[in-house]
Amino acid sequence: MAHTGANRHDCMVAIPLIDTIPAIKRPRGRPRRRPDKVLADRGYDYDKKIRQPLRRRGIEPVIARKNTDNGSSLGVHRWYVEATHRWLFLFRRLRGRYEKRDDIHQTFLVIGCILSCWTKLQRFC
Repeated sequence: MAHTGANRHDCMVAIPLIDTIPAIKRPRGRPRRRPDKVLADRGYDYDKKIRQPLRRRGIEPVIARKNTDNGSSLGVHRWYVEATHRWLFLFRRLRGRYEKRDDIHQTFLVIGCILSCWTKLQRFC
């Protein structure tokens, strides 16, 4: 997870964030270093900054084009992201960033994720 200023566009840190994905262990073979696809909304529709670097890394960009209809079906996958944000925003401190230090905000995000998972898992126990 990376923290940036509010005045910095996400496309500036998207490729470095993808490059920092750790290796994923598999039962057999070498660990995977990169995903097969990257799903993104229209805010990431930049050919030179996003699409071309992803293709150079062997990753297929699934990014909706600007000024097109909503027929891209990315909303099916986006629901999970929106639901996660909604669960984290139940904690008032995470709705806006009040801490000046990144590590403190990161800690509260981790605690929010743990508490959200705990409440969801209590249904099954």
